[in-house]
Amino acid sequence: MPDPADQNARANAEDAGQPQPSRRRRDLRRADGALSDAQTGTMPALTPEPFATPDAGTPVPRRTSWAEAAAAADQAKPAAPVPAPTRRPAKPPITARPQAAQSAGQDSGTSAVAHDAGTPAPPSSSLPDETPAFRRIRPTAADVIAESPMPDFISSPGLFVKEQKPRPVGGVRGAIYAMTGGAWNLGPSAKQRDEDELRRRIARQLQGSYNTAVLSLKGGIGKTSTTVGVGLTLAEFRGDAPCAIDANPDSGDLVERALGEGIYQQASPRTITDLLRNIESVDSLTALARYMHHAGRLHLIAGEQDPEVSDSLTAAEYLRIRKLISNYYSVALTDCGTGVTHNAMSGILQSADNLVIAAGYAVSGAKRARSTLHWLASHGYEDLARNAIVVITDKDEVSSRVDKDAIEEHLAGICRQLIAVPHDRGVADGDLVTLDVLKPETRRAYKEIAAAIVDGYR
Repeated sequence: MPDPADQNARANAEDAGQPQPSRRRRDLRRADGALSDAQTGTMPALTPEPFATPDAGTPVPRRTSWAEAAAAADQAKPAAPVPAPTRRPAKPPITARPQAAQSAGQDSGTSAVAHDAGTPAPPSSSLPDETPAFRRIRPTAADVIAESPMPDFISSPGLFVKEQKPRPVGGVRGAIYAMTGGAWNLGPSAKQRDEDELRRRIARQLQGSYNTAVLSLKGGIGKTSTTVGVGLTLAEFRGDAPCAIDANPDSGDLVERALGEGIYQQASPRTITDLLRNIESVDSLTALARYMHHAGRLHLIAGEQDPEVSDSLTAAEYLRIRKLISNYYSVALTDCGTGVTHNAMSGILQSADNLVIAAGYAVSGAKRARSTLHWLASHGYEDLARNAIVVITDKDEVSSRVDKDAIEEHLAGICRQLIAVPHDRGVADGDLVTLDVLKPETRRAYKEIAAAIVDGYR
């Protein structure tokens, strides 16, 4: 290993062989511990202060001659237009350098700045002093979706599906629909639309239990046949089964007209009297069904056939039956028999929500129906009389001398609605009443009565 003295001697010898200017420049660099010389143009060494941390949004300048020259060249070129930002920044950019960075640059790079005094400094406008205003030329797709109202997919499903016309049934429209395989759908006719409206009114959902009393002052004018026909119509179109109660004190035949005499005789002869006798043990619909008869979906409670027993039904007993029925049926029809003064009639009228007054195309029948309405209005049942439905049944096909229009006009002004049932052998025979054998006009009349009854349930 060579001696350090030899190294110093060799270095002095090499210095001795150097030209004088080079020696002078090196001596100037080493004199007084100076870090740089303005005449040499060398890159100064920057030592950043430990606590001077530049801001996150401010670029750190590089103190090199080539970097400053590049910045000057970029300044000489025309600045390209900067497009407007599409989103406003969370914080505005900081254009000023931190105070610590400025002081560090002034202390350590004084000679370098003096050397490059002739070179222009990088422009401070390389970063915008102020963020350009946010301007939107046209709304974006996200803005349009956000500002448009949200469709209700639950209550308005028809917004996304084209409404389909109802299918026509029968007639020329139905034939065209069938022949074209549904390609030509002319929609339902006016008659079919009326039928659909009747079905909708009959099938209206009810909250609670309601009772309709069917009565008359004269027998044999279609009271029981109206009860059966309207009950079967309600059972056909309503979602819940209706119930019909035979409260006729004169050996009523409601169940025989609904089932037929032969079927009723073969069935177990449970009557309203049996139900009253065991009413305390009836605590479910299954237990109640033991005392009822069924004509399709129409459920019936038979009346007592013995006149001495049937006439003994009191108002309190009927109210007990009505309370039990209201627990399981939303619609009940009560065949009251003739007259309005028998024992159970006060309980029937007390629990009735509306009335059906049966009448016939005869002078005596029209007068009795009018007398019934006047009696109700004068005995505390004004609302029942005002909202009553008068049904005129052409049961006996009266002679042409009877002015039917005059009778209808005589009764129409004292009730809520008047409906005429045409002559039909399926009703006039006094036997089994079934909808299948009735005329279309008779079936439509029963639909109108059923719809008027449900309309009165408020």
